[in-house]
Amino acid sequence: MQNAYQKMDTAELKAAIAELEREVEETRAKELKLDMARGKPSPEQVNISRPMLDILTSDADLMDEGVDCSNYGCFEGIPSARRLAGEFIGVPPEQTIVLGSSSLNIMQSILIHYWEKGVPGYTPWSKLDHVKFLCPAPGYDRHFGITQDLGIENVPVRMTETGPDMDEVERLLAEDDSIKGMFCVPKYSNPTGVTYSEETVRRLATCKAAPDFRIVWDNAYAVHDLTDDGDKLANIFDIAREAGNEDRILGVASTSKITFPGAGIAFFGSSPANVVEVANTLKVGLISANKLNQLMHTRFLPDLDAVHEHMRKHAEFLRPRFDAVERKLSEGLGGTGCATWTHPNGGYFVSFDGPEGSAKRIAALCAELGVKLTPAGATWPYGNDPHDTNIRIAPTYPSVDELEAALDVLVLATKLVSAQLALEER
Repeated sequence: MQNAYQKMDTAELKAAIAELEREVEETRAKELKLDMARGKPSPEQVNISRPMLDILTSDADLMDEGVDCSNYGCFEGIPSARRLAGEFIGVPPEQTIVLGSSSLNIMQSILIHYWEKGVPGYTPWSKLDHVKFLCPAPGYDRHFGITQDLGIENVPVRMTETGPDMDEVERLLAEDDSIKGMFCVPKYSNPTGVTYSEETVRRLATCKAAPDFRIVWDNAYAVHDLTDDGDKLANIFDIAREAGNEDRILGVASTSKITFPGAGIAFFGSSPANVVEVANTLKVGLISANKLNQLMHTRFLPDLDAVHEHMRKHAEFLRPRFDAVERKLSEGLGGTGCATWTHPNGGYFVSFDGPEGSAKRIAALCAELGVKLTPAGATWPYGNDPHDTNIRIAPTYPSVDELEAALDVLVLATKLVSAQLALEER
Protein backbone atom coordinates (compact mmCIF):
# COMPACT_ATOMS: atom_id res chain seq x y z
CA MET A 1 0.00 0.00 0.00
CA GLN A 2 1.32 3.42 -0.94
CA ASN A 3 1.93 6.10 1.67
CA ALA A 4 0.80 9.71 1.29
CA TYR A 5 4.06 10.84 -0.33
CA GLN A 6 4.11 8.05 -2.89
CA LYS A 7 0.65 9.15 -4.01
CA MET A 8 1.77 12.73 -4.76
CA ASP A 9 2.82 13.83 -8.22
CA THR A 10 6.45 14.89 -8.53
CA ALA A 11 5.82 18.62 -8.19
CA GLU A 12 3.72 18.15 -5.07
CA LEU A 13 6.32 15.81 -3.61
CA LYS A 14 9.21 18.23 -4.17
CA ALA A 15 7.19 21.02 -2.56
CA ALA A 16 6.44 18.80 0.43
CA ILE A 17 10.13 17.92 0.81
CA ALA A 18 11.09 21.62 0.68
CA GLU A 19 8.60 22.43 3.44
CA LEU A 20 9.79 19.50 5.59
CA GLU A 21 13.41 20.56 5.09
CA ARG A 22 12.48 24.05 6.29
CA GLU A 23 10.95 22.53 9.44
CA VAL A 24 14.09 20.46 9.95
CA GLU A 25 16.26 23.56 9.92
CA GLU A 26 13.96 25.28 12.41
CA THR A 27 14.25 22.26 14.68
CA ARG A 28 18.02 22.12 14.29
CA ALA A 29 18.25 25.72 15.47
CA LYS A 30 16.65 24.72 18.80
CA GLU A 31 19.79 22.69 19.69
CA LEU A 32 17.80 19.99 21.46
CA LYS A 33 19.47 17.38 23.67
CA LEU A 34 16.95 14.61 24.28
CA ASP A 35 17.48 10.90 25.00
CA MET A 36 15.03 8.12 24.08
CA ALA A 37 17.73 5.46 23.72
CA ARG A 38 17.30 3.05 26.63
CA GLY A 39 14.46 1.81 28.78
CA LYS A 40 15.35 3.28 32.14
CA PRO A 41 12.91 4.23 34.90
CA SER A 42 12.48 7.96 35.35
CA PRO A 43 13.97 9.57 38.49
CA GLU A 44 10.43 9.91 39.86
CA GLN A 45 9.94 6.16 39.55
CA VAL A 46 13.19 5.36 41.29
CA ASN A 47 12.30 7.71 44.14
CA ILE A 48 9.22 5.71 45.15
CA SER A 49 11.57 2.97 46.42
CA ARG A 50 13.58 5.29 48.67
CA PRO A 51 11.67 4.23 51.83
CA MET A 52 13.25 0.79 51.39
CA LEU A 53 16.61 2.32 52.26
CA ASP A 54 15.38 3.07 55.79
CA ILE A 55 14.49 -0.54 56.60
CA LEU A 56 17.91 -1.92 57.57
CA THR A 57 19.36 0.30 60.28
CA SER A 58 22.23 -0.41 62.64
CA ASP A 59 19.85 -1.94 65.18
CA ALA A 60 17.69 -3.91 62.70
CA ASP A 61 17.00 -7.63 63.08
CA LEU A 62 19.10 -9.25 60.35
CA MET A 63 17.63 -12.75 60.63
CA ASP A 64 15.32 -14.26 58.03
CA GLU A 65 13.58 -17.41 59.25
CA GLY A 66 16.70 -18.66 60.99
CA VAL A 67 19.17 -17.40 58.38
CA ASP A 68 21.73 -14.81 59.50
CA CYS A 69 21.80 -12.36 56.61
CA SER A 70 24.91 -10.61 57.98
CA ASN A 71 27.19 -13.59 57.43
CA TYR A 72 28.22 -16.21 54.87
CA GLY A 73 25.97 -19.02 53.71
CA CYS A 74 22.59 -19.71 52.15
CA PHE A 75 23.82 -19.68 48.56
CA GLU A 76 20.38 -20.26 47.02
CA GLY A 77 18.96 -17.14 48.71
CA ILE A 78 17.14 -16.39 51.96
CA PRO A 79 13.74 -18.07 52.44
CA SER A 80 11.62 -14.93 52.04
CA ALA A 81 13.43 -14.01 48.81
CA ARG A 82 13.03 -17.50 47.36
CA ARG A 83 9.30 -17.37 48.06
CA LEU A 84 9.08 -14.04 46.24
CA ALA A 85 11.16 -15.46 43.38
CA GLY A 86 8.79 -18.41 43.08
CA GLU A 87 5.80 -16.06 42.82
CA PHE A 88 7.54 -14.00 40.15
CA ILE A 89 8.66 -16.90 38.00
CA GLY A 90 5.83 -19.37 38.61
CA VAL A 91 7.65 -22.25 40.32
CA PRO A 92 7.89 -23.51 43.94
CA PRO A 93 10.42 -21.59 46.11
CA GLU A 94 12.74 -24.60 46.29
CA GLN A 95 13.11 -24.41 42.49
CA THR A 96 14.62 -20.91 42.63
CA ILE A 97 17.97 -19.25 43.23
CA VAL A 98 18.17 -15.58 44.25
CA LEU A 99 21.42 -13.99 43.16
CA GLY A 100 22.77 -10.47 42.56
CA SER A 101 21.02 -7.60 40.85
CA SER A 102 21.27 -8.67 37.18
CA SER A 103 19.11 -11.24 35.41
CA LEU A 104 21.26 -10.64 32.31
CA ASN A 105 24.27 -11.84 34.28
CA ILE A 106 22.35 -14.96 35.34
CA MET A 107 21.48 -15.72 31.71
CA GLN A 108 25.09 -15.31 30.64
CA SER A 109 26.36 -17.54 33.45
CA ILE A 110 23.89 -20.31 32.61
CA LEU A 111 24.63 -20.24 28.88
CA ILE A 112 28.37 -20.30 29.58
CA HIS A 113 27.69 -23.30 31.82
CA TYR A 114 26.05 -25.17 28.93
CA TRP A 115 28.73 -23.94 26.53
CA GLU A 116 31.49 -25.38 28.70
CA LYS A 117 29.82 -28.41 30.32
CA GLY A 118 26.77 -29.15 28.20
CA VAL A 119 23.39 -30.38 29.29
CA PRO A 120 23.97 -33.49 31.47
CA GLY A 121 24.40 -36.49 29.22
CA TYR A 122 25.07 -34.41 26.08
CA THR A 123 28.11 -32.87 24.40
CA PRO A 124 29.15 -29.40 25.60
CA TRP A 125 27.94 -26.86 23.09
CA SER A 126 31.50 -25.60 22.59
CA LYS A 127 32.52 -29.03 21.28
CA LEU A 128 29.86 -29.13 18.57
CA ASP A 129 30.51 -28.12 14.97
CA HIS A 130 27.75 -25.54 15.03
CA VAL A 131 25.35 -24.13 17.62
CA LYS A 132 22.38 -21.89 16.89
CA PHE A 133 19.92 -19.88 18.98
CA LEU A 134 16.51 -18.68 17.88
CA CYS A 135 15.99 -14.95 18.43
CA PRO A 136 12.48 -13.50 18.13
CA ALA A 137 12.92 -10.22 16.25
CA PRO A 138 12.47 -7.41 16.72
CA GLY A 139 13.85 -8.35 20.11
CA TYR A 140 16.30 -7.52 22.88
CA ASP A 141 19.80 -6.59 21.71
CA ARG A 142 21.52 -7.66 24.94
CA HIS A 143 20.16 -11.19 24.57
CA PHE A 144 21.69 -11.39 21.12
CA GLY A 145 25.01 -10.13 22.51
CA ILE A 146 25.37 -13.01 24.98
CA THR A 147 25.18 -15.74 22.34
CA GLN A 148 27.11 -13.75 19.73
CA ASP A 149 29.96 -13.36 22.23
CA LEU A 150 30.10 -17.16 22.63
CA GLY A 151 30.20 -17.73 18.88
CA ILE A 152 26.65 -19.10 18.75
CA GLU A 153 24.78 -18.25 15.55
CA ASN A 154 21.72 -16.09 16.17
CA VAL A 155 18.80 -17.01 13.92
CA PRO A 156 16.00 -14.40 13.75
CA VAL A 157 12.38 -15.51 13.95
CA ARG A 158 9.62 -13.04 13.11
CA MET A 159 7.53 -11.69 15.98
CA THR A 160 3.76 -11.66 15.52
CA GLU A 161 0.88 -10.25 17.58
CA THR A 162 0.82 -13.49 19.62
CA GLY A 163 4.56 -14.02 20.05
CA PRO A 164 7.20 -15.57 17.80
CA ASP A 165 5.99 -17.13 14.55
CA MET A 166 5.44 -20.64 15.90
CA ASP A 167 5.06 -22.28 12.50
CA GLU A 168 8.58 -21.09 11.70
CA VAL A 169 9.90 -22.01 15.17
CA GLU A 170 8.51 -25.54 14.93
CA ARG A 171 9.79 -25.99 11.39
CA LEU A 172 13.31 -24.91 12.32
CA LEU A 173 13.45 -27.02 15.49
CA ALA A 174 12.13 -30.13 13.75
CA GLU A 175 14.73 -30.02 11.00
CA ASP A 176 17.84 -28.73 12.81
CA ASP A 177 19.22 -30.29 16.02
CA SER A 178 22.02 -27.70 16.09
CA ILE A 179 19.45 -25.23 17.46
CA LYS A 180 20.14 -25.47 21.19
CA GLY A 181 18.17 -22.58 22.58
CA MET A 182 15.81 -19.67 22.20
CA PHE A 183 15.36 -16.30 23.87
CA CYS A 184 11.88 -15.21 24.94
CA VAL A 185 10.56 -12.10 26.67
CA PRO A 186 7.05 -13.53 27.03
CA LYS A 187 5.18 -10.65 28.66
CA TYR A 188 5.35 -7.16 27.14
CA SER A 189 8.19 -8.23 24.86
CA ASN A 190 11.09 -5.87 24.24
CA PRO A 191 10.40 -3.90 22.05
CA THR A 192 6.96 -4.86 20.65
CA GLY A 193 5.09 -5.02 23.96
CA VAL A 194 3.43 -8.27 22.84
CA THR A 195 2.41 -10.86 25.43
CA TYR A 196 2.61 -14.44 24.20
CA SER A 197 -0.75 -16.13 23.74
CA GLU A 198 -1.56 -19.31 25.65
CA GLU A 199 -1.30 -21.26 22.39
CA THR A 200 2.20 -19.87 21.76
CA VAL A 201 3.30 -20.73 25.31
CA ARG A 202 1.91 -24.25 24.95
CA ARG A 203 3.59 -24.83 21.60
CA LEU A 204 6.94 -23.63 22.94
CA ALA A 205 6.67 -25.97 25.93
CA THR A 206 5.66 -29.03 23.92
CA CYS A 207 7.17 -28.75 20.42
CA LYS A 208 9.70 -31.23 19.07
CA ALA A 209 13.29 -30.09 19.58
CA ALA A 210 16.80 -31.34 20.30
CA PRO A 211 16.91 -33.04 23.72
CA ASP A 212 19.34 -30.41 25.03
CA PHE A 213 17.27 -27.49 23.71
CA ARG A 214 16.70 -24.73 26.28
CA ILE A 215 14.35 -21.72 26.34
CA VAL A 216 15.57 -18.64 28.19
CA TRP A 217 12.27 -17.36 29.62
CA ASP A 218 13.15 -13.78 30.52
CA ASN A 219 10.01 -12.51 32.24
CA ALA A 220 11.50 -9.05 32.75
CA TYR A 221 8.12 -7.31 32.67
CA ALA A 222 6.07 -9.82 34.66
CA VAL A 223 4.45 -7.10 36.81
CA HIS A 224 4.86 -4.03 34.62
CA ASP A 225 1.20 -3.39 33.76
CA LEU A 226 -0.02 0.08 32.82
CA THR A 227 -3.47 -0.63 34.30
CA ASP A 228 -5.06 -3.10 36.71
CA ASP A 229 -6.33 -5.00 33.68
CA GLY A 230 -2.94 -6.06 32.35
CA ASP A 231 -2.10 -8.92 30.01
CA LYS A 232 -2.17 -12.47 31.42
CA LEU A 233 0.62 -14.93 30.67
CA ALA A 234 0.18 -18.70 30.86
CA ASN A 235 2.54 -20.59 33.19
CA ILE A 236 4.98 -22.32 30.84
CA PHE A 237 6.54 -24.34 33.69
CA ASP A 238 3.25 -26.14 34.43
CA ILE A 239 2.71 -26.91 30.74
CA ALA A 240 6.29 -28.10 30.19
CA ARG A 241 6.19 -30.33 33.28
CA GLU A 242 2.97 -31.99 32.11
CA ALA A 243 4.60 -32.61 28.72
CA GLY A 244 7.76 -34.10 30.27
CA ASN A 245 9.85 -31.09 29.20
CA GLU A 246 10.35 -29.32 32.55
CA ASP A 247 14.14 -29.11 32.04
CA ARG A 248 13.58 -27.09 28.85
CA ILE A 249 12.61 -23.81 30.57
CA LEU A 250 15.13 -21.46 32.21
CA GLY A 251 13.22 -18.69 33.95
CA VAL A 252 14.71 -15.36 35.03
CA ALA A 253 13.39 -12.07 36.40
CA SER A 254 14.61 -9.20 38.56
CA THR A 255 13.52 -6.11 40.46
CA SER A 256 15.71 -3.79 38.39
CA LYS A 257 12.74 -1.78 37.07
CA ILE A 258 10.79 -2.22 40.30
CA THR A 259 13.15 -0.84 42.95
CA PHE A 260 16.65 0.40 42.05
CA PRO A 261 18.10 -0.40 38.60
CA GLY A 262 21.40 -2.22 39.05
CA ALA A 263 20.83 -2.58 42.80
CA GLY A 264 17.88 -4.95 43.03
CA ILE A 265 17.69 -8.72 43.32
CA ALA A 266 17.56 -11.18 40.44
CA PHE A 267 15.90 -14.60 40.27
CA PHE A 268 16.49 -17.90 38.48
CA GLY A 269 13.83 -20.61 38.42
CA SER A 270 13.67 -23.93 36.61
CA SER A 271 13.23 -27.66 37.15
CA PRO A 272 14.66 -29.22 40.33
CA ALA A 273 17.42 -30.91 38.31
CA ASN A 274 18.39 -27.69 36.53
CA VAL A 275 18.51 -25.70 39.76
CA VAL A 276 20.83 -28.22 41.42
CA GLU A 277 23.06 -28.42 38.36
CA VAL A 278 23.35 -24.66 37.83
CA ALA A 279 23.87 -24.08 41.56
CA ASN A 280 26.75 -26.55 41.64
CA THR A 281 28.54 -24.57 38.94
CA LEU A 282 27.82 -21.11 40.35
CA LYS A 283 28.84 -22.15 43.88
CA VAL A 284 32.41 -22.54 42.67
CA GLY A 285 32.70 -18.79 42.35
CA LEU A 286 30.12 -17.50 44.83
CA ILE A 287 29.61 -18.30 48.52
CA SER A 288 26.42 -16.27 48.70
CA ALA A 289 24.86 -13.23 47.14
CA ASN A 290 24.04 -10.03 49.04
CA LYS A 291 21.58 -11.35 51.61
CA LEU A 292 21.15 -7.95 53.25
CA ASN A 293 19.82 -6.62 49.93
CA GLN A 294 17.50 -9.62 49.68
CA LEU A 295 16.25 -8.98 53.22
CA MET A 296 15.70 -5.29 52.57
CA HIS A 297 13.73 -6.07 49.42
CA THR A 298 11.48 -8.69 50.97
CA ARG A 299 10.67 -6.53 53.97
CA PHE A 300 9.73 -3.75 51.57
CA LEU A 301 7.94 -6.08 49.11
CA PRO A 302 7.07 -9.23 51.08
CA ASP A 303 4.88 -10.86 48.42
CA LEU A 304 3.50 -10.43 44.93
CA ASP A 305 0.48 -8.49 46.20
CA ALA A 306 2.83 -5.89 47.66
CA VAL A 307 4.76 -5.82 44.39
CA HIS A 308 1.57 -5.17 42.40
CA GLU A 309 0.64 -2.33 44.75
CA HIS A 310 4.10 -0.83 44.31
CA MET A 311 3.84 -1.19 40.53
CA ARG A 312 0.58 0.77 40.52
CA LYS A 313 2.69 3.73 41.66
CA HIS A 314 5.06 3.13 38.75
CA ALA A 315 2.12 3.02 36.36
CA GLU A 316 1.05 6.51 37.44
CA PHE A 317 4.29 7.81 35.92
CA LEU A 318 4.33 5.48 32.93
CA ARG A 319 0.78 5.95 31.61
CA PRO A 320 1.19 9.64 30.67
CA ARG A 321 4.35 8.75 28.75
CA PHE A 322 2.78 5.90 26.78
CA ASP A 323 -0.26 8.09 26.18
CA ALA A 324 2.05 10.79 24.80
CA VAL A 325 3.60 8.31 22.36
CA GLU A 326 0.20 7.23 21.09
CA ARG A 327 -1.09 10.79 20.84
CA LYS A 328 1.95 12.30 19.12
CA LEU A 329 2.38 9.47 16.62
CA SER A 330 -1.33 9.44 15.81
CA GLU A 331 -1.47 13.22 15.36
CA GLY A 332 1.70 13.37 13.29
CA LEU A 333 1.61 10.16 11.27
CA GLY A 334 -1.90 8.75 11.52
CA GLY A 335 -3.44 8.32 8.11
CA THR A 336 -0.19 8.99 6.24
CA GLY A 337 0.71 5.33 5.75
CA CYS A 338 4.32 6.22 6.62
CA ALA A 339 4.55 4.26 9.88
CA THR A 340 3.01 1.67 12.15
CA TRP A 341 3.62 1.20 15.86
CA THR A 342 2.56 -1.07 18.69
CA HIS A 343 0.07 -0.25 21.45
CA PRO A 344 1.29 -2.20 24.50
CA ASN A 345 -0.59 -2.65 27.78
CA GLY A 346 2.63 -2.58 29.76
CA GLY A 347 6.39 -2.98 29.67
CA TYR A 348 8.88 -0.31 28.71
CA PHE A 349 8.86 0.09 24.93
CA VAL A 350 6.93 0.83 21.77
CA SER A 351 8.05 -0.74 18.50
CA PHE A 352 7.94 1.66 15.54
CA ASP A 353 8.24 0.76 11.84
CA GLY A 354 8.77 3.22 9.03
CA PRO A 355 8.93 2.52 5.28
CA GLU A 356 11.39 -0.06 4.00
CA GLY A 357 14.90 1.35 3.97
CA SER A 358 14.06 4.19 6.35
CA ALA A 359 15.11 3.30 9.90
CA LYS A 360 18.83 4.13 9.72
CA ARG A 361 18.12 7.40 7.93
CA ILE A 362 15.40 8.38 10.43
CA ALA A 363 17.65 7.61 13.40
CA ALA A 364 20.56 9.54 11.85
CA LEU A 365 18.39 12.58 11.19
CA CYS A 366 16.99 12.46 14.73
CA ALA A 367 20.55 12.38 16.07
CA GLU A 368 21.42 15.43 13.96
CA LEU A 369 18.44 17.21 15.49
CA GLY A 370 19.42 16.34 19.04
CA VAL A 371 17.33 13.25 19.75
CA LYS A 372 19.15 10.04 20.69
CA LEU A 373 17.37 6.81 19.79
CA THR A 374 18.27 3.15 20.18
CA PRO A 375 20.46 2.47 17.11
CA ALA A 376 18.44 1.36 14.11
CA GLY A 377 18.92 -2.38 13.61
CA ALA A 378 19.65 -3.05 17.30
CA THR A 379 16.41 -5.01 17.65
CA TRP A 380 17.72 -7.66 15.23
CA PRO A 381 20.64 -10.08 15.64
CA TYR A 382 23.95 -8.60 14.48
CA GLY A 383 22.22 -5.22 14.10
CA ASN A 384 20.88 -6.41 10.74
CA ASP A 385 17.24 -5.44 10.27
CA PRO A 386 16.56 -7.09 6.88
CA HIS A 387 14.10 -4.39 5.81
CA ASP A 388 15.63 -1.47 7.74
CA THR A 389 12.28 -0.42 9.19
CA ASN A 390 12.33 -0.90 12.97
CA ILE A 391 13.07 1.63 15.69
CA ARG A 392 12.62 0.99 19.41
CA ILE A 393 10.97 3.87 21.26
CA ALA A 394 11.92 4.03 24.94
CA PRO A 395 9.55 6.59 26.49
CA THR A 396 10.10 5.98 30.21
CA TYR A 397 13.08 8.12 31.23
CA PRO A 398 12.43 11.62 29.76
CA SER A 399 9.87 13.95 31.30
CA VAL A 400 6.56 14.09 29.43
CA ASP A 401 7.49 17.48 27.95
CA GLU A 402 10.90 16.18 26.81
CA LEU A 403 9.29 13.05 25.42
CA GLU A 404 6.75 15.03 23.41
CA ALA A 405 9.53 17.20 21.97
CA ALA A 406 11.51 14.08 21.01
CA LEU A 407 8.45 12.49 19.40
CA ASP A 408 7.85 15.64 17.35
CA VAL A 409 11.37 15.21 15.96
CA LEU A 410 10.77 11.52 15.24
CA VAL A 411 7.54 12.39 13.38
CA LEU A 412 9.29 15.09 11.35
CA ALA A 413 12.23 12.82 10.49
CA THR A 414 9.88 10.01 9.46
CA LYS A 415 7.93 12.33 7.16
CA LEU A 416 11.03 13.75 5.48
CA VAL A 417 12.73 10.38 4.99
CA SER A 418 9.47 8.88 3.68
CA ALA A 419 9.13 11.74 1.20
CA GLN A 420 12.76 11.47 0.10
CA LEU A 421 12.42 7.71 -0.43
CA ALA A 422 9.26 8.29 -2.47
CA LEU A 423 11.14 10.72 -4.72
CA GLU A 424 14.15 8.39 -5.04
CA GLU A 425 11.86 5.57 -6.21
CA ARG A 426 10.89 7.60 -9.31
